[in-house]
This record gives sequence, structure tokens and C-alpha cells, in this order.
Amino acid sequence: MGVLDGKVALVTGSSRGIGAAIARLFAQHGARVALHGRDAAALSAVRRDIERTGGTTMHVVADVTRFSEIEAMRRQIEQAFAPVDILVANAGGNTTAPGAPLEQISEEGWHASIDGNLTATFLTIKSILQGMKERRSGSIITISSAAARRPSPHSPMPYAVAKAGIELLTKALAAQAGPYGIRANCIAPETILTERNKERIPAAVQQTLVDTHPLKRLGTPEDVARAALFLASDEAAWITGIVLDIAGGAVMV
Repeated sequence: MGVLDGKVALVTGSSRGIGAAIARLFAQHGARVALHGRDAAALSAVRRDIERTGGTTMHVVADVTRFSEIEAMRRQIEQAFAPVDILVANAGGNTTAPGAPLEQISEEGWHASIDGNLTATFLTIKSILQGMKERRSGSIITISSAAARRPSPHSPMPYAVAKAGIELLTKALAAQAGPYGIRANCIAPETILTERNKERIPAAVQQTLVDTHPLKRLGTPEDVARAALFLASDEAAWITGIVLDIAGGAVMV
């Protein structure tokens, strides 16, 4: 038996990278997994991969900065599976050049980072939370970043601010929703070698980054997925309101 048997999980931003790894691992442990993203072809590929190994999944295309689309996604999941027991609000990303001085950051770039990360997380939780309260059960996992854990002139400021907001949102949610049997926790990954990062970060730079980690390697999507599985499961039944650094020792706060 899997630790998530009988559960329905929604993993936003799961067409690739960290989200796809979480979705695969949840399915391996018995959850029925709803995949989400904007790239239908990429979602189909992840879905086929999960189903090939015996998992149960579906996929939904939606813009998580639009509440009406999130609500439509929720209804579609409920019709195909059942209400969502586990939400991983993973969708997000950076749209600003790292290290850009504040005065050079455009309003459009600022709003894109805030909306694509913090607002998207807020709206997704807003859609799912009421049903969890009615059932008096649920686990919500949000995704922050090491950029929010330590100020750095090299970090993309709007992204770091948005992720820091997600951390406080998660803690406030844990305090509010705890009496309803709902847990809320946040994961803050450091440099993760996703498919995109393997292509984007030159090998020499990757080695430089390795040297900043006491464990002397960079993270993998599977490192994050294993942490998410623990927080989603009953093994973490008395854990809520935390920010868990998946950082190989590079972040110690």
C-alpha cells in the first residue's frame, strides 16, 4: 500500500521539472494525480509516463492567475476523480533578470513575478480551501525558493519578494486552517537541476555552485519530490506552518 492511497492530489505547474517529479512520486504512492500546466503536449507526456507505470492521472490546462480558470479546473478534477485532498501549489517562475537594480525593474516585470507566483498561489488555495474545510481535512504544500530565505544582490528581486510572500501566506494559512484539520507547509528549494537548468547553467557555473553547498552537489527534482511526499502524507500529521529548506546545507536559518 502507498502512503497516499485513496487521496486526490493536484500539482500545479507539473508539466516538467519539480512539479512533474512530485506528480510522478505521488502517483507511485497511490494518489490519483491531477496534472496542471499551460503546455498540453508536455502535460500529455508526463501523463503517459505516469500511466505507463500504473499510476492514475489526468491533466488540465489553466491559467492560475485567473480565478475563473482555477475554479473550472477544480470542478473538472472533482468530476473526474473526487475533491482535492492534497494541493501542491508549485506553478510559478522568474521573469526578471537576476541582480537587476530595483530602479531598472519595470512595472510589468514586477507584476508578472508577483502575479505568477504569489497571486497564483493565493488564488489556487482560495479555490481548494473551502472544500477542505467542509471535509475538515487536507494538506497544502506551497513552493518558495532559497532566494526568499536570504537577501542577495544577485537574486531577482521581484521573484524573491513573491516567494517570501508565499512563505508568510503559508504560515498564516496554517494558523487559520489548522482548526479545520488542514495542514499547510512550504518547501524552499535551492539550485535544482531541472531540465531547463541543466541547459541554462553552463557546466563550469554548475561546479561553482556545487562548491557553495556543504553536501557538494546540486539538488534534483526528486529531492524536492521526496520532501513533498513526506509533508503530504500522514507521516507529517503533526507538522504545519513550516518552511523546509531543500538546499544541501546552503541555507541554514
